[in-house]
Amino acid sequence: MEPVLQEIYDSILNGDAKAMEAKVQAALKAGINPKDILDQGMVAAMADVGQRYENGEFFVPEMLISARAMQAGLAVLKPHLREANVAPSGKVAIGTVKGDLHDIGKNLVGMMLEGAGFEIMDLGTDVDPEKFASVADQVDVIALSALLTTTMPNMKATIEALQRTGKRGKVKVVIGGAPVTEAYAQQIGADGFAPDASRAVAVTRALSGH
Repeated sequence: MEPVLQEIYDSILNGDAKAMEAKVQAALKAGINPKDILDQGMVAAMADVGQRYENGEFFVPEMLISARAMQAGLAVLKPHLREANVAPSGKVAIGTVKGDLHDIGKNLVGMMLEGAGFEIMDLGTDVDPEKFASVADQVDVIALSALLTTTMPNMKATIEALQRTGKRGKVKVVIGGAPVTEAYAQQIGADGFAPDASRAVAVTRALSGH
């Protein structure tokens, strides 16, 4: 790996957002392919962050700090990826379901997915089932988050809205959040369940075929 790509990788692991911007600019200046910067520097580093989380070496704060550093670098890199016609791994609409205003988990999942090369459409919090259904034909996966047991039924309502509008077959649905379980995902007919942000990346990758 080019030394500057290793420095980008290390800056993500260390959560150094300021260094990230400078390192990405340096890599571009050195003529390194934007896709290599993304894949070898950023996506690989975020995969390492996810692995460290699963191994118990990193916790949510470390993941957040690393993800923010990655986003700082991505902000510099994105225009160059577009110029080079680098296609995203897939497109994901993400949101917290109706009645639920929690966004930390959703934001972390969004950042981890972005770090894995996905394009993210963040619908925010308190999202109506109809709103999710309205964007279903623009994305590969819809990721639903709920942090309250009282709002979990709106995950089911969202899947029903997709069925009602004839869009259920066009999109995969992943659900997650503290009270959500694999059994509940199966019960409501979701395509996947992610207990945390790291698993959300693996599940989304598998469902989108990337």
